[in-house]
Amino acid sequence: MLRTTADLIDGFKTLMGLNRGGRNFKIYPDDRFLVSYPRSGNTWTRFLIANLLFPEKEVSFLNIDYLIPDVINITHRELDRIPRPRLIKTHQYFDPRYKKLIYIVRDPRDVVISYYYFHLKQGFITDGYPISKFVQRFVLGEVDPTYASWGENVASWISTRFSKEDFLLLQYEKMKKTTVAELAKVADFLGIRCDGARLSTAAEKSTAERMRELEKRDEDRWIGTRAKRKDIRFVRTAVTGGWRSALNSEEVSAIESAWGPLMRSLGYDLQSEQANVPHMADSDVPVSGRE
Repeated sequence: MLRTTADLIDGFKTLMGLNRGGRNFKIYPDDRFLVSYPRSGNTWTRFLIANLLFPEKEVSFLNIDYLIPDVINITHRELDRIPRPRLIKTHQYFDPRYKKLIYIVRDPRDVVISYYYFHLKQGFITDGYPISKFVQRFVLGEVDPTYASWGENVASWISTRFSKEDFLLLQYEKMKKTTVAELAKVADFLGIRCDGARLSTAAEKSTAERMRELEKRDEDRWIGTRAKRKDIRFVRTAVTGGWRSALNSEEVSAIESAWGPLMRSLGYDLQSEQANVPHMADSDVPVSGRE
């Protein structure tokens, strides 16, 4: 069978461990994983944990991929050189090889806005691209089929792992409200011994404001931002509930119609049911597969 030049190059990269991303990288028994659908707070969580693990270092966009590696940003060969036990970031849907993991979930109505601006920054779409069309593609899982749709990605992990002790569910909205308390759960889950002062310091070093400063400083050197638009930040507003003013009722309805039951089970009030469903308190939102 004839192979194209691209096939040969891809085969060479795979053989030499020079390819990035995907699901086919070597996994060790002591690996831990930090998983989420894209634009759900994974990078922020990496900074929180890295600042907790390495208090003596300045955690930045230039070293985060070697402290808590992202399989998209470094090669498989580089990933294999990371000291064990590794904590690996990925956006993949369910993979039975990931034995111990933290999963971060965020309201999909906010995720789609963040993803829209991310695609603008990356040049995947151009200014003026209708957000209504982006929402439609988002619901269908066509924005990036690599990770399936938001609902498929989230449900694939929660439905299979929620009751397991090696699974910790974090909710972005709760992390924003009580960052130190949620980080304490992460520390306990990963077996990191630390006091309240160390937790607070890690949180202070990982604020959105601080991350924007680091992004601005290193944007021409970090793989995630170099050669990309500079007028749109990788770390944007980092707010919760922004969808209320950014999406119209039809766009909100499209998302809620697709994943209403799943969203409701995670504590997200549906706009279509606000008149009939009482608000769910934060204490009712599941935050850990061990609770």
